Amino acid sequence: MTDIFWPDHLFLVGCGNMAGQMLARWLDCGLDPARVTVLRPSGKPVADGVRVVTGYPVALPADTTVLLGMKPYQIADVAASLAPLCGEDTDIVSILAGTPLAGLRAYFPAPRALIRAMPNLPVGIGQGVTALYTDAAVPVQAREAATSLISPLGLVEWIADEARFNEITALSGCGPAFLFRFIDALARAGEALGLPADQAARMALATVEGAASMAARASDSPGALADRVASPGGMTRQGLNVLDADERLLKLLTDTLSAARDRGEEMAREG
Repeated sequence: MTDIFWPDHLFLVGCGNMAGQMLARWLDCGLDPARVTVLRPSGKPVADGVRVVTGYPVALPADTTVLLGMKPYQIADVAASLAPLCGEDTDIVSILAGTPLAGLRAYFPAPRALIRAMPNLPVGIGQGVTALYTDAAVPVQAREAATSLISPLGLVEWIADEARFNEITALSGCGPAFLFRFIDALARAGEALGLPADQAARMALATVEGAASMAARASDSPGALADRVASPGGMTRQGLNVLDADERLLKLLTDTLSAARDRGEEMAREG
């Protein structure tokens, strides 16, 4: 891992499932917990050394990076208290789904940088995917700082067109849930063929883990790997013929991603 340039101070608004995974990974990678403050109405502890507050401070330290990790519908209430604290030495990273940059700027006009981020759950183990977007108004140094902060979480992808953000969210942000469902279905299919349920579950999980690792290391595309595994007239080819018939698997996944994308667009309009 390359050198990480941690922010002088990190202020998390909310520390739910995703933000909590991000923070846990950062702490594992060497972030000093004394640099972190978490705003959490419950006051529930987060990690050793991390300060948890139930209300907004009078001021934020200089060169603070704020992570917006609450629910998107809370943005107006959060901004009413947080925006006055954010000045030209503040960077804001938002992981709020369906909340475009223009909307964030309306709530937070003063910060040095506003950056949208869409991480997925494996960021907690350093194998996530995080898409980042900002506009030309944000200094190069702020982009570099965001890249450095996010890199310990896994793959970082800057996108040029915010209009594609919901598509990316549907693919990588929602994707782990779809894959979890696939693993579960694969195991249940094995059980339906007669395997013991616990054995089918273990084998399905290990099969997906091994295949994903192999695909990540291979020079061939996953599609080419599938064809290499499938001998003509063999068992694998016969199964692939079912998945490939009328491109049914592709159509199912396209419909799945489209439904997720469309909900993101609805959320943006509702916001």
